[in-house]
Amino acid sequence: MESTALNQIDYPILSIIVFMPLAGALLLLFIRNASAVRWTSLFITCAGLAAALPIIASFDKTTHLMQFQEAYEWIPSWGINYFIGIDGISVLFIFLTLLLSILSVLVSWKSVETKVKEFHIALLVMETAILGVFVSLDFFLFYIFWEAMLVPMFILIGVWGGKDRIYAAVKFFLYTFAGSVLMLVGIIVLYYNGSATLDILALSSMRYPFTLQCWLFLAFFAAFAVKVPMFPFHTWLPDAHTEAPTAGSVILAGVLIKMGAYGFLRFSIPMFPDAVKFFALPIFILSVVAIIYGALVCFAQKDLKRLIAYSSVSHMGFVTLGIFALNTQGVEGGILQMLNHGIITGALFLMIGMIYERTHTRAISDYGGFARIVPWYAGIFIIFVFASIGLPGTNGFIGEFLIILGAFGAHKLFGVLAATGIILGAGYMLWLYQRVFFEGYKEGLSVHDINFREVVTLLPLIILVFLIGFYPDALLDFMHPSVEHLIEEFRADTNGKNIFSQYIGLHLGGR
Repeated sequence: MESTALNQIDYPILSIIVFMPLAGALLLLFIRNASAVRWTSLFITCAGLAAALPIIASFDKTTHLMQFQEAYEWIPSWGINYFIGIDGISVLFIFLTLLLSILSVLVSWKSVETKVKEFHIALLVMETAILGVFVSLDFFLFYIFWEAMLVPMFILIGVWGGKDRIYAAVKFFLYTFAGSVLMLVGIIVLYYNGSATLDILALSSMRYPFTLQCWLFLAFFAAFAVKVPMFPFHTWLPDAHTEAPTAGSVILAGVLIKMGAYGFLRFSIPMFPDAVKFFALPIFILSVVAIIYGALVCFAQKDLKRLIAYSSVSHMGFVTLGIFALNTQGVEGGILQMLNHGIITGALFLMIGMIYERTHTRAISDYGGFARIVPWYAGIFIIFVFASIGLPGTNGFIGEFLIILGAFGAHKLFGVLAATGIILGAGYMLWLYQRVFFEGYKEGLSVHDINFREVVTLLPLIILVFLIGFYPDALLDFMHPSVEHLIEEFRADTNGKNIFSQYIGLHLGGR
């Protein structure tokens, strides 16, 4: 990665976008009325998205260089600066975060009735922390944002979650915090091996001895693998999803777990290329295991949210498979699938939250014949089911197609094994839809259909499902120069050969 002065906007647009939710959270401290809190929170999240729209008009999609940079001295004696910027990868996650934050406010309009002010403050603080992760170009700043997002999510689960919320919140915090501490050790090592700088762009241009790369890769892997979460570090996710309030599940599935995969792209691959090649095969194996294991476990679930949570384990297995294929198709497919997963799974959690408000149960056995009771709800739900299983014409298809293509390019066996996960995914999602909406119609059950506010909440995600499905270049055009540069740099640093072609020799002392 290289630095540049690309910035077509004369004001600090990224700082405004990042800190607007935090300013909104401070404003909420002085508002007592619950309705005013909700409207203020909605206004702040919408204003954040509106403030980011000029980025689309000004973004240069022909370069991999960082754009809209802001750099100010912070702690010069330690080489720490306030340094932010975005490229064609991070810009997409900025907009996903902004959109899902608005939808999280809308879906919580009626479902959160206690401690409304505190809930929205936690939501807005978490939005700032997540946005900060995607724009940080200084490791100190990155780590502050990375750790800061744990606190509001811990509070959201622990205060507004289900009956086992304390257990789920503590488990989430301990897993993610433990991985983060190891990453901090890696950052400190980088600092002392990088001319006393924490500039991410500068550190990415340096080269480190192979043994040091391996240790640093593992330190960062501890944080990123837990956050994804990769098998077998996934066990916190089903509990966190099951107990979290709907908004918490949407943010957790839609954006927060993407940070681990983003970390692999932003740090591991450019900084530790030889270690990435060395560990590529184990990660490929773990990814395929996650795809198949997560899908199989879905068949045994009795809780709606828990089933979708385990499906996330399977879908994120596709993401890591694509990223570590280390070719253009695989990496672009992995990034696209991260965005698609945020849209699809976020929508599914929104819809589960909506029906839970009416029935106060998530047990699949308590449903049945809902297509006759709530036909509009059933019609919208099937759109996201089809997107989840990768039906052509939906956004899920193109992401999985590129990942499988990339996996075949790296190793045909893994491409074949990963493809079985698509079949299993279709099986458990269609079986879920059959049990909830067709089987076992319950006489006398009265549940009102989806309302206008809920349709407005889901409409942007429905549009994105088909927009990306029919025109994926809308997103691929942004990321392509950054991905191409990433792959070119990786191949130049690793002699340009397939990641598996030298694997046996490398492990037998070929270096």
